[in-house]
Amino acid sequence: MTAALLDGEALAARIRAEVTDRVARLRGDGVMVGLGTILVGDDGPSARYVAMKHADCAEVGIHSAHAHLPATVSQSELEDTIAGFNADPAIHAYLVQLPLPAGLDEERALLAVDPGKDVDGLHPVNLGRLVMGSDGPLPCTPAGIVELLRANDVPVEGRHVVVIGRGLTIGRPLSLLLAMKRPGCNAAVTVVHTGVDDLAGLVRQGDVVIAAAGRAGLVTPDMVKPGAAVVGAGTSWEGRKLLSDVDESVAEVAGWITPRLGGVGPMTRAMLLRNAVRAAERSR
Repeated sequence: MTAALLDGEALAARIRAEVTDRVARLRGDGVMVGLGTILVGDDGPSARYVAMKHADCAEVGIHSAHAHLPATVSQSELEDTIAGFNADPAIHAYLVQLPLPAGLDEERALLAVDPGKDVDGLHPVNLGRLVMGSDGPLPCTPAGIVELLRANDVPVEGRHVVVIGRGLTIGRPLSLLLAMKRPGCNAAVTVVHTGVDDLAGLVRQGDVVIAAAGRAGLVTPDMVKPGAAVVGAGTSWEGRKLLSDVDESVAEVAGWITPRLGGVGPMTRAMLLRNAVRAAERSR
């Protein structure tokens, strides 16, 4: 068996085209969509990721603003910058790029963000809306994964999904989202992590496996039910090379699989653009 590729780059391009149309309609009404980023320090992967977000904004016609603070910035100075983005009417949505350098309180920084401008969907108010099933911005990577599975007709509703990882940005919100009674979800969801006994046996039960542990090559062919859909959402770096949680040889067993590059990453950025334009539409 050779798995079908879950091509996130192709789907993200279609979403960017949709966002471009929505941005143009807003511009016709006198609204210029604005997306902001706050980067603290000089972490290479974070800086590259922020640069890609601004390139995406330029492609779809979104105005982007950026604040780059030194790693030595104080908590109060960071929060002053956040307050400035909250108050700026030209910025409809923004994010504080994580992780922050040692010595800064990420929870305090996230709490300082205006929930209405939270483009990542990670503010406790918006995570609470997700828990309640209320309307609000969804965390970008979980939303992108659901879109990717739906677009490729991967059966999810009523199936068993195994999520490896319980982190704030992917595992926890994704498990909630997939269990909800909404299109492309409504699954039986099991959340596991690298500290559980018989991880391989638990993962092998999944009709859909989503690896979000940040451990390169964690999921191997012997851990995958033949024909299952496998999504590599967790990544790690080896120098400048981006590695997936899913070993590439899993493609020999799986029915669907994300590529090492061009899978979940482009979808995360596409969902970010959707959240930004949605925030501008709400503000209008």
